[in-house]
Amino acid sequence: MDKPATNARQALTSKPRRTRRYAAWLGFLALAALSPLHAATMDPAVLPHVQAATFEVVIPKPDKDPLTYEKPLPLDQLPYQERTDKYYSVGTAFAIGENRYVTAGHVIAIGIDSLMGEPALRDASGHVYAIDKITRYSLHEDFVEFTLKDPPKVAPLVANTQPEMNQVVYAVGNALGTGIVIRDGLYTSQTPEEQDGRWKWLRFSAAASPGNSGGPLLDKDGKVVGVVVMKSPDENLNYALPIDLVLKAPANLGDIDTRESYQLDVIEEKHTGSFKAQFPLPKSFADFSATYQKLHNADVDQKLHDLLTENAATLFPNGAGSSRLLHSNSNLNPFPTLLHRNSNGNWTIATASDSKAVLPRNGYLSRAVVGQQMMFHLRKPDDVTSKQLYGDSKLFMDLTLKAAPLQRRVGAEQVKITSLGKPSLERDYTDAYQRRWQIREWPMPYNNGLLIAFLLPVPDGYAAVVRITNNRTEHEDMADMKQLANFVYLSYSGTLAQWKEFLTNTDLLPSVLSDIAIRFDYGDDFKYQSKRVGFAYTPSLQKIDADSQLVLGMSYFQDRGKTIWDVSKVEVKSNVENAERVTVGRHVAPSDDLDDSFRNHWGKIVNRSHPDDGVPYSDNDMTYIGAVGGTQVSTDNKPEVLYTAFYGVDGPRPDDAMKGKLNLLLEKLQVNEH
Repeated sequence: MDKPATNARQALTSKPRRTRRYAAWLGFLALAALSPLHAATMDPAVLPHVQAATFEVVIPKPDKDPLTYEKPLPLDQLPYQERTDKYYSVGTAFAIGENRYVTAGHVIAIGIDSLMGEPALRDASGHVYAIDKITRYSLHEDFVEFTLKDPPKVAPLVANTQPEMNQVVYAVGNALGTGIVIRDGLYTSQTPEEQDGRWKWLRFSAAASPGNSGGPLLDKDGKVVGVVVMKSPDENLNYALPIDLVLKAPANLGDIDTRESYQLDVIEEKHTGSFKAQFPLPKSFADFSATYQKLHNADVDQKLHDLLTENAATLFPNGAGSSRLLHSNSNLNPFPTLLHRNSNGNWTIATASDSKAVLPRNGYLSRAVVGQQMMFHLRKPDDVTSKQLYGDSKLFMDLTLKAAPLQRRVGAEQVKITSLGKPSLERDYTDAYQRRWQIREWPMPYNNGLLIAFLLPVPDGYAAVVRITNNRTEHEDMADMKQLANFVYLSYSGTLAQWKEFLTNTDLLPSVLSDIAIRFDYGDDFKYQSKRVGFAYTPSLQKIDADSQLVLGMSYFQDRGKTIWDVSKVEVKSNVENAERVTVGRHVAPSDDLDDSFRNHWGKIVNRSHPDDGVPYSDNDMTYIGAVGGTQVSTDNKPEVLYTAFYGVDGPRPDDAMKGKLNLLLEKLQVNEH
């Protein structure tokens, strides 16, 4: 969940946020290496004490890397210390009492449910000390106090709870992993915390870098006045939490009291509410992590529930804003995108400007960013069967990486990742419209990342929704994506050969296909039959072979008072490239709240006006002919649903030939819905 926007400040090390960047198709963290920084002037008698009481916060590098690369990683390009270090340096901590250590809360949070391991402290000699117990914690004040196993014998820093304004201060910390450095500046001002003004931050001009978070802010005598937590991106003024708040915090208590917002990509509205809880301490880091995660996940679930409840009256398919979409025909696009409520309150189909990358043997991958996720359409290569693809998640991701390379930066090089290996999680999920998704997760331990993919089997391969996250926010992203699955818009498309394979995977088919019969014999006949409409034809109408293309245009519409996801248009082309086609479309009488464009369109169909009048016409180098199927409309017969049938072919054609084609189609058109 997003914390309240803080334009004036930002964490010195990464706080969990729902922001996702896609460079190429995914963005990743990188460690920065800077030139060593020089220590500021400090009383030589005080300096050894400060250095001994200040530590790096480190987190172990992953033992194993499940990823495969196009070549060995050029680790020799990294600085010696970075490539040989068994730990990542993520922040700073300091001793505040006998076996009492303090750092920023967001520093220690890097280890919550981490793929890397638990955070620890490291001294200047390189000795690493494991955390024993978390003894105090405040999410809002952003600090944590803890003890160490086998702690070093160091004199703690002395606190000054009443620092003087406009006096020299020293920011002490691990600046970007280069070791503990000391930099001077002035304690310039105070500013109330943003949420409720419950305390005032100390603002200071001493330089602070990523890695400084959690370090002490010292006065001229080397006494600690605050915990460095944030920096200002637009000015050289940084933030520290007054040490007095740490010392006065209740012992043996974890406190969560902040406001956070939750938003679902398909609507602009947010739900903002309190994340408030307390839990007893001390706890081991593992127990602290599990407790925090459980509380966070419960809060996520509640905020999502509240958001959906608050918007229930207007959340698709409810409310007047849904009417236009519920009365619209399919656009026949197989690329998955999301429904979205625009600023006018109407539900529309989100625009997805997808790009396509070629795979061998007629395969390809289309991709586009839609909201906070990447959407994919994978057309599998001809030498990969649907059974192989749906049963081998590694194969899916390997194909994806071929078409949309993912890179890991090492030094000055970007190295392609060729495989993420096998997923760590595989489960199935059925959305509200009975579409059966395959959920897969791949860990990327080198950057504490996690890739979540919702895979929907389609005739020619997969439609997919993908997010990059981490273990700590996995529950939130999973809950998000399960909700978003209900708003995915796409059509089912493939060659008849692909459809033949696809339909054998009965456990993965959406329930709507259980009521639809698709039968064909190459060179003989094609039949489509549902409870709504049926039609059939032979090669005398158009060619029927393995390369013929069948598209089931899917839409959301009302059926006996319930919104369903079903076929609203069927199109069959003689092959993928040829424009010759047969199209049967479903049309619904407009509701009273819709505008004249819907009523005028419906009126033309009812009255069998052009182009539904059986008269050939030209459009974009194609010749078409169409008519309304089923019972003739009369004063006593006013159906709510009508079907049109069209035949189209490249170039100009004689009227008689076109009428003959239409008659062949209408002869076996059976409309069961009125």
